[in-house]
Amino acid sequence: MHATLTPFPDFPASALSGPLREPRQMLAEQSYDGHLSIHDDATAGELGLSAGPIEGPTHFSQFDPLLFGLFGQDWFETGCISVHYQNMVVEGESVRAFVQPPADGQRVAQIWAEKRDGTPVLKGTASVGNVPDGEHEIPKRIAKLRPSTGLVINHDLKVGQRGAQAETITMGFEQHMGAYYPFSLADKLKVITEPSPWYTPEGGTQSPWRRAIVPMEMISVLLGSTVKLAGFSGRGPAVGLFAGQQIRLLKGPLFVGQAYGLQREIIALSESARTESAWVRTRVFEPGTQEPVAEMILNSATLKNSYANYEADARTLGLTP
Repeated sequence: MHATLTPFPDFPASALSGPLREPRQMLAEQSYDGHLSIHDDATAGELGLSAGPIEGPTHFSQFDPLLFGLFGQDWFETGCISVHYQNMVVEGESVRAFVQPPADGQRVAQIWAEKRDGTPVLKGTASVGNVPDGEHEIPKRIAKLRPSTGLVINHDLKVGQRGAQAETITMGFEQHMGAYYPFSLADKLKVITEPSPWYTPEGGTQSPWRRAIVPMEMISVLLGSTVKLAGFSGRGPAVGLFAGQQIRLLKGPLFVGQAYGLQREIIALSESARTESAWVRTRVFEPGTQEPVAEMILNSATLKNSYANYEADARTLGLTP
């Protein structure tokens, strides 16, 4: 394979930190379970936030030029990004991405992002190739979880529970991705923080794969757009957010217009003082095969104080809220 274009032609290949960017809010009209999400300004205000936050994986794009510079084409074929989200970002705030390359004899880079004033946004790891999953941020966090005995919102969910039905997904350039993601890939490419010709109809034909590829941040959209079909909803209505996420390409990239099959499984349940979390692994297959081409682990956290019946349900279940 050979390419006549580079993915980020205006980005210095030697950079270990990127420029300050102001990512755009695309989810103000997101809805699920019949209500607006935390990304709606009014809903966010009711929860004590200044405005609807930008979705966490939006920041992945700021790492793509840095990690391509570090790992080359492998980043788009076998790259893994694994992060814990630390603080929310609202539109108008500036964010910078940082990468610390692996030390001699190691294969995993440390990555993090900060706001202009140094406030941490996320931290985690990135790698390419056959690196054991346990060397990454999200599996490390899962390994440290204690068994949950006081779940209320997620009381009816079980570790090992599989998606309720088969899912097949596609992302076209103009395809509206539904109530969870009320925009298209074309809409995103107009405002993406790090544009690349490899993401476009014209430039994609000159990529190493001769096809346009799905940006890493949009893999989250692709896999999340049909999640309701899995039947993993807890008690509600309640407001959720992404607390951590890992996207791993096994035989990438994922392509625009390509159909993929999904299999979902709850791999952990946990709780904190403010949230209950369902950790879901989503495996991605080319239809008709059982060979995974990518996967995502998502810590989907639900705010306890956003569920009106939390205390009443806790008493009914014999739990202390």
